[in-house]
Amino acid sequence: MKYKLISLISFFFFASHNHAQDIGLFNQFNGRYDYTAIGNTLNISENGSFGLCNILTSSSADLTLDTNQNVIAAYLYWAGSGDGDFDILLNGIEVTAERTFSDALDETRVFFAAFSDVTDIISVQESTTYTISDFNISSVIAPFCPTGTNFGGWAITIIYEDNLLPLNQLNIYDGLQSVPESLTITLDNLNVLDNDNAKIGFVAWEGDRALAVNEQLTINGNIIGNPPLNPTNNAFNGTNSFTGATNLFNMDIDVYDIQDNIAIGDTSATISLTSGQDFVMINNIITVLNSQLPDATIAIDTINLECDSRIIDIGYTVSNINSTGVLPGNTPIAFYANNLLIGQSQTTTDIPINETELGAITLTFPEEVPDDFMLTIIVDDDGTSIGIVTETNENNNSTFEDISLLVIPETITLLSLLSCNIGFEKGEFNLLEFVEELDEFSSGNFQFFENLEDLKDNTNAISNIENYTNLSNPQTIFIRLEKDICYEIFQFQLNIENCPPTIPQGFSPNNDTINDWFNIQGLYDIFTNHELKIYSRLGNIIFEGDNDKPWSGYTNRGINSGNLVPVGTYYYVLNLNDINYKPSVGWVYINY
Repeated sequence: MKYKLISLISFFFFASHNHAQDIGLFNQFNGRYDYTAIGNTLNISENGSFGLCNILTSSSADLTLDTNQNVIAAYLYWAGSGDGDFDILLNGIEVTAERTFSDALDETRVFFAAFSDVTDIISVQESTTYTISDFNISSVIAPFCPTGTNFGGWAITIIYEDNLLPLNQLNIYDGLQSVPESLTITLDNLNVLDNDNAKIGFVAWEGDRALAVNEQLTINGNIIGNPPLNPTNNAFNGTNSFTGATNLFNMDIDVYDIQDNIAIGDTSATISLTSGQDFVMINNIITVLNSQLPDATIAIDTINLECDSRIIDIGYTVSNINSTGVLPGNTPIAFYANNLLIGQSQTTTDIPINETELGAITLTFPEEVPDDFMLTIIVDDDGTSIGIVTETNENNNSTFEDISLLVIPETITLLSLLSCNIGFEKGEFNLLEFVEELDEFSSGNFQFFENLEDLKDNTNAISNIENYTNLSNPQTIFIRLEKDICYEIFQFQLNIENCPPTIPQGFSPNNDTINDWFNIQGLYDIFTNHELKIYSRLGNIIFEGDNDKPWSGYTNRGINSGNLVPVGTYYYVLNLNDINYKPSVGWVYINY
């Protein structure tokens, strides 16, 4: 059987002697649950100034469960005079206090109580005789005897499931509070839908059968009793309501019918105890109320983040586990980032008892939300922190998780790559030329992109990375380097320069289509404003050309203009008209 424990206080609490611990909710069960309790005293008689001062180190009690009663939880409480014995045996099994309590009448008369979860023991042994042993406070008991405050005892509260029971809410409260003169305890986290067979039980210590001076127990202002075991003027008198025992000297395991003392719709109850003489310490209170309510809880299953994105996909589960009724469809769900409402959703169908429903939502977080924030999801929240469904527990509707958006780090700039102009401000580049030599790229898990948008979308990566022709001059290339949870961005520039032209030392203008003209490589598409002058061996200018007039061996200056020059050596002056280059002077040989 699946069940969920809520509001569990799991701390080891050693309080000072002059401060009791307020009774508060320790645990809650919702379903077809009820409880019983067993226990026994270590006192051999009622304490008092004329009573026997001896105290036992062990005692026993019988537990009898019906075959249809399945143990869900079992809690052992033990208490006595003095500072405490916190290591005892239950049926020979070592038990150590998980939590402790303390109280005091004065500096010398101090008392302790202890708690341990013994579910594992009781669920295995079930109906049998249980013996508490090695519970030894003999060495400290004597100073308490003259004032009748010497006591020791133990009780086990057993919560069980029974399919024949109605749907109940069972609350367990504990602490250690005492009277005289008066004590008021408010029990919260109640949901009273039907008060039929409503009941309340107590585990109390140090009550005296013989003392009944103004000793009354009231619920919501009404005096309650359970005669003949617990008359209205002597509530705590050494009895066990479950077994009918009347010899639990100086301890009580009592149950009262409160059907007429609590109303449908109540969410709390006030218990008041007065005592004019008897010193009584309340350690444990249990309420059992009819309840048919859902209990909505929510858990985050998945959170999918993407780099440089404020859009997050969230998967979650809404549960109705610790419940006694169906969670209705359209129960609202609110999503917050640092208390700022980001989105809303709702359940799609009715969720039965002990069932769940999967959900998913895509949320966009605005820029006002910082990169690091707390995501809080609340089920049964209409977006204004108000719920629309009454539940068994109104305090377990939320879940949260710290979120850090995958923000792309600042782009790292690398050295530029330079290539010669092959015309029209174009060049050819090997993008791997220096990247692979850097340690950051040793994994090889990187790609090149022409713009940041493609890089972020991880699309249109450059394929011809070893023979890439630039698109503009200059041009920025981006690198996406993959990491475990994100990626890094690098960038570098491609720059084009006009490299010096390559000038041949000869040509043969014989119309054989091979070297028929003075073909200066890297000149005509690049240095488009160049000027070329050709001189004879005597220093006479015979040709002037430019980007539109290459020299093919004919003269266009002098008396022989328009004629093909004879075989021989000629001199040139090439002015590129580029501030980066001086005019070039050289010779060229013509042969036919």
